[in-house]
Amino acid sequence: MKQIYTKTGDNGQTSLRGGVRVDKDDVRIETNGQIDHLNALLGVARGIVDAPLLRRVQQELMVVMSHVATPQGDENPKPLHVAALTAEMETAIDLLTADRPLGFVVPGDKPETAMLHVARTQCRTVERRLWTLHRTYPVDADILRFFNRLSDYLFALSL
Repeated sequence: MKQIYTKTGDNGQTSLRGGVRVDKDDVRIETNGQIDHLNALLGVARGIVDAPLLRRVQQELMVVMSHVATPQGDENPKPLHVAALTAEMETAIDLLTADRPLGFVVPGDKPETAMLHVARTQCRTVERRLWTLHRTYPVDADILRFFNRLSDYLFALSL
């Protein structure tokens, strides 16, 4: 890319992977915007909590976004690692919650845990957008499961 601005989106359209033009409020673009927002929040969280798995999650979010932006019927060459990350998060959740009482919490006792809850709620928004997307453009079941588990992982990190 030679420069940041391309001017190709000035009239309300953007491109999917491969150059297919769609409106900027297309459900795929909206979903990716929500994933991008989550990724930014995870970056803030990663700066204040010690959770090395979060960087790998962030990197995988970029791969997920490329899959969301791939037109139906087209092949995406970027392999998904969401199933393996989901398994890792489940192991981490079990370790983080062992011998701890679980229940509803009121976020805000500490800035770092409050930030994890902000990211968790954005993750839930992403999950809802993915299910909306799934009704029109099928989403890989491992992606859907990944976001459900990611919100659990963020909750467990906040304990």
